[in-house]
Amino acid sequence: MRVEFLSRSADETRAIGRQLAPALRVGDVLFLHGDLGAGKTTFAQGIAAGLGIVGPVQSPTFTLVNEYDGPVRLYHLDLYRLSGADDIAGLGYEEYLEPSDGITVVEWPERAGSMLPETYLLVTLVAGAGIRHRLIFDPVGDDEAASRWNRALTSDCKG
Repeated sequence: MRVEFLSRSADETRAIGRQLAPALRVGDVLFLHGDLGAGKTTFAQGIAAGLGIVGPVQSPTFTLVNEYDGPVRLYHLDLYRLSGADDIAGLGYEEYLEPSDGITVVEWPERAGSMLPETYLLVTLVAGAGIRHRLIFDPVGDDEAASRWNRALTSDCKG
């Protein structure tokens, strides 16, 4: 089931990420799709905060991967600078699609082409006029995971 939010600020986008975080489990993968400035990293910051990760969470545009320790480990990937299958393979991307000790959040997943896990949450962020952004959540795969994510997003809705 698709869930949509309208965010009127970076704080609201972070709050939506915090709302989802408690429903995330080790092994979950989220793909954040959207243009530059759509709020992908801001949303990832909310997830990190909701997971209990302390400290700054920044876009891994130049490092490609940032790893954050917390009660649950967060792997934050940014594929924007990658240009093909060789670049993706050199990153160890496939291992991040099945995290055994954390959660993976991938910005610019379209760069990976068809390299997708069976189950994931696709979050499309669309920049609107002014500071309004739409966040669209589309669960793919396992019904249990989809139900868990949707319950978190639709309970006490923030947007």
